[in-house]
Amino acid sequence: MKRRIFLGSLGASAAMAGVAPAQPLLRSMDLAITAAPVWEAWKRGYLRPDGRVVDRLQQNASHSEGQGYGMVLATEFADLEAFRRMFDWTEIHLAVRGDPLLAWRFLPDAMERVPDMNNASDGDLFYAWALLRAARRFNDRRYLQRATEIAEALAERCIVDSPLGNGTTVFLPAAFGFVHEGRVTVNPSYLMPVAMRELAAATGVTALANAAMHGEMLLEQIALQGPVPDWVAVTASGLGPAEGFSPNAGYESMRVPLFMIWSGQTRHASVGQMMRIYDRTVLPGQPVPTRISPDGATVLEASNDPGYRALAALISCAGRMGQVGSDMPPFDETQPYYPATLQMFAMIAANQIAPECVPI
Repeated sequence: MKRRIFLGSLGASAAMAGVAPAQPLLRSMDLAITAAPVWEAWKRGYLRPDGRVVDRLQQNASHSEGQGYGMVLATEFADLEAFRRMFDWTEIHLAVRGDPLLAWRFLPDAMERVPDMNNASDGDLFYAWALLRAARRFNDRRYLQRATEIAEALAERCIVDSPLGNGTTVFLPAAFGFVHEGRVTVNPSYLMPVAMRELAAATGVTALANAAMHGEMLLEQIALQGPVPDWVAVTASGLGPAEGFSPNAGYESMRVPLFMIWSGQTRHASVGQMMRIYDRTVLPGQPVPTRISPDGATVLEASNDPGYRALAALISCAGRMGQVGSDMPPFDETQPYYPATLQMFAMIAANQIAPECVPI
């Protein structure tokens, strides 16, 4: 993807709408295109007319994560109509727990469409962050009120003291099922520091900012030993594999360096670990690693989906001082929802945080 097209596709729609972006975007005086083609392609591929974001590879399911992701993108591209559709659908179909948090999954073809009332804290986090961004972008404080309710519920039900006993807290994957006697199971990729800090500042729920800081410290500790795994057990004696969960660096944890970069932490150890792995394993014309052994030595699974290549390109560039330009491929709406959305996020993170990584 060429630099001029990249910059235009990420920045022009907000400028044309006369709305200041939530974070500064790059500008070009001779933009060749607007953001419309990229955003419209994502909507064609994954957003139903009723506002449901669909993951075709997961039984055409919808998740609180996907709704939150889509709504963050809608605020980035100043698309109030798409935002409202996703918000309305989510409030009707996932805001069914009896508290401010969302049920994590909707199965359209199942007899019981919401079979599990547990939440997913990353879905709630992105959903609340999208609402906060919408309140600013679209000048509607009603969205801020809903974001505040979610932030308070996350602090109450999904943040607990760390078993390490060092005065820090951990961000739980959900309200139920991850706290055991002397052990807490965490998903490192559920931590999105910039979202947590912005929500804390806007809502006064300072526990989110504290959890972001403590989470960054925990991830640093994990990443110094190797690639960040999908799941980790935290006990009084330290960190280790989470029983019954993936110990590999896979489809979940690949978001960790992306979210660190987006949060301005381009020198975080998790970014450096994956940069070194990608330097060794990402080759022209070859599939990109998507699942790696705990020691980082063996590629267990790889994919040709361009979203994973875009992610690798961002991390390989942002983690290295002095590099200019990256080899992010063009956006392809025929790829699955997950890599497509990671590609959108990688483009935004490059534009906002690491402009040297915008494709040349």
